[in-house]
Amino acid sequence: MARPAEPEKRLSLAREAVQVLEREGLDISTSRLAEALGLNRSTLLYHFPSRARIIETALEALLMEQAVFVLARVDKHRHPIDRLYAQLRAVHEFHHGREARIVFLSQAIAATGERMAAIIEIGNQVFEAHRRAAADRVRAGIERGIVAPCDADALVNMVRAVTDGLMVQRVMTGLDLAPVHELLWNDLLRPLKRKSEATS
Repeated sequence: MARPAEPEKRLSLAREAVQVLEREGLDISTSRLAEALGLNRSTLLYHFPSRARIIETALEALLMEQAVFVLARVDKHRHPIDRLYAQLRAVHEFHHGREARIVFLSQAIAATGERMAAIIEIGNQVFEAHRRAAADRVRAGIERGIVAPCDADALVNMVRAVTDGLMVQRVMTGLDLAPVHELLWNDLLRPLKRKSEATS
């Protein structure tokens, strides 16, 4: 019986393989991909029975890294509005200068077609749980009087849409995000903080 693949080795291989796929293209043969990784074909297939599994593993690893990075920055704040703004900035900071990798991984998953619906559903479940928690914090802030009355769900959805949309704009046009962040903070988010809490 074959022994199970070591998780850290699989993650490292997936990251390296994605770099090769990004450089060489998705139509590279499995033999050529294995060779570029310094492996034989059967070793590569042992770790990843399909190209889709390589992409999926790399995307999962990237999203986990992103979650750890973002949560560390968000957890520095207590006020629900500060937390939303910290989340937006942290996602952009995490991907800054490397936005193309998330775009490539997303496109590669779409191109492989395998398990795409399942991957999207898992991502949506994770994001939905986070979205609900953020909206609940905003609602609690409204009840405590530290957040101005607003539609908490719409606010959180808008921040997520802006976060994702700005990532696309950064990739497509090289957009400088700082002025957009400043506008969003000054004209939308900061005014939602009650004056008594505006400096916290």
